[in-house]
Amino acid sequence: MNRLQDVLKAARAENRAVLIGYLPAGFPSVDGSIDAMRAMVEGGCDVIEVGLPYSDPAMDGPVIQAAADQALARGVSTPEVIRAAGAVADTGAASLIMSYWNPIEHYGVDRFASDLAAVGGSGVITPDLIPEEAGPWIEASDKHDIGRVFLVAPSSTPERIALTAAACTGFVYAGAVMGVTGARDQVGHAARSLVERTRAATDQPVCVGLGVSTGDQAAEIAAYADGVIVGSAFVRRLLDNRDPRKGVDAVRELAAELAEGVRRGSGQR
Repeated sequence: MNRLQDVLKAARAENRAVLIGYLPAGFPSVDGSIDAMRAMVEGGCDVIEVGLPYSDPAMDGPVIQAAADQALARGVSTPEVIRAAGAVADTGAASLIMSYWNPIEHYGVDRFASDLAAVGGSGVITPDLIPEEAGPWIEASDKHDIGRVFLVAPSSTPERIALTAAACTGFVYAGAVMGVTGARDQVGHAARSLVERTRAATDQPVCVGLGVSTGDQAAEIAAYADGVIVGSAFVRRLLDNRDPRKGVDAVRELAAELAEGVRRGSGQR
């Protein structure tokens, strides 16, 4: 098993959820993003999603778009994103890349999987790729032992959930709300129902994202999901702290708050 599967299996044995944090590589710089990701691990994140900035995102809300645009303006490249994923893997946390399909296809599907595996990366989340169109990715990810993570939504039918979950080899990403990413005052009420419907179709871990920004929200989700995914809230901490050192401290503090919430919520299972 790769590191992602190890982390998820260990958490399940402990009857707790994992904390998954997201940041785009290259913001505020490649090395700066690596420092922030390491701080997230120090604060309590079990898994890090390394975002591959893309010029035409379909799901990213304004906060992540703002950071990704700055990373792209500085010329961040796919090899640098993979390097960032390797730096995260070196911490012992599970390292994933979150990427739209076009950059992976442009880079070379087998090359992408091979290069990520070479640096210790554990998986890839592909938000705009559906299993029916993922043949080359399924082949490459199987070949290089890279976990596949596809998404289900509150609008997904039972048939769509079953098909999507069957194609996953890391976890199933359950979008808590319809729409683009972004921190919200309340987590979507459809999240628990979506997790229950997904679990009826698979034994794969089900992790919830889109909207989490506080420890209390993390606790709410950890009470019923296998993982809590947080993105925009971490990115906002970096955007609000232009001093790189303060930004790193801010994401570490947020990770600690969220990790405490996850532990608290897991105790309510």
